[in-house]
Amino acid sequence: MLNILMGWKGRDIISIKDFSKTDLLHMLEVARQCEEHAEQVLQGRMLASCFFEPSTRTRLSFEAAMHRLGGRVIGFAEAGSTSQAKGEMLQDTIRIISSYADVIVIRHPQAGSAQIAADAADVPVINAGDGPNEHPTQTFVDLYTIQKLAGTLDGLNIGFIGDLKYGRTVHSLLRALRHFTSRMFCVSPKSLALPEELLHELGTDISQTTNLGEVLPELDILYATRIQKERFPTLEDYQAVRHSYCLDRAALTTAKPTLKVLHPLPRVDELHPELDQTAQAAYFLQAANGIPVRQALLSLVLGT
Repeated sequence: MLNILMGWKGRDIISIKDFSKTDLLHMLEVARQCEEHAEQVLQGRMLASCFFEPSTRTRLSFEAAMHRLGGRVIGFAEAGSTSQAKGEMLQDTIRIISSYADVIVIRHPQAGSAQIAADAADVPVINAGDGPNEHPTQTFVDLYTIQKLAGTLDGLNIGFIGDLKYGRTVHSLLRALRHFTSRMFCVSPKSLALPEELLHELGTDISQTTNLGEVLPELDILYATRIQKERFPTLEDYQAVRHSYCLDRAALTTAKPTLKVLHPLPRVDELHPELDQTAQAAYFLQAANGIPVRQALLSLVLGT
């Protein structure tokens, strides 16, 4: 049986800001237990998988996690198949779905939509990405992966490269890393730098540059992100920065031999496939870690 503390049952998972260092470490420990041996503790429970935006890893890993824990899944993978296409308010959609399921996982293009869903639902709501805002469950996966690779979350040099303005995975992970002593280095075009309000919120020393070479030799972890075409106001704005970075073998020649490269995926052209067979590539392990982490989250909020 999982070692689960009181206080998680019925809890919404909306923002990484809602979780203390103790919470984060406890969740990582439960995920470790799930990876070693996950019991079918959610038999008779139902997950509503509500994806109003495209997803592969997040949606399928939540559904796989629920099935492996003995539960069942209902839901949809595109907004067009729901009554949202008829003009139904999100609140009404979620209120109805919460009467069908024990937990709701939602991805939606609107920032703040997960909180709207949580306010309308009578069951726990898990944010699987609300527009450019946050992606807390990906952050749990990222923390778990870093801890497995490095053996710690403290004392590391962690770099972020790519779309740091719209990158919700970066926003959530930076917020979580405030609880630890690792140093953060951000690499992006000036137009895709971290939002000023986030920098102010973090209140910590974050190195910012447009040149990866300036910081690469110091890094233990390099977290790459896709330039997100769907977040840009115009195609011209996207094309102006699309090819800002491409990580390949040549780009990483000055890196530590022990550097690990992470990426929340999907990738487009910022991460060359030639890296896949190198010891530095850890993004497929990162994706696989979505199963035990999301098993842990579902078990925690359903109080098993």
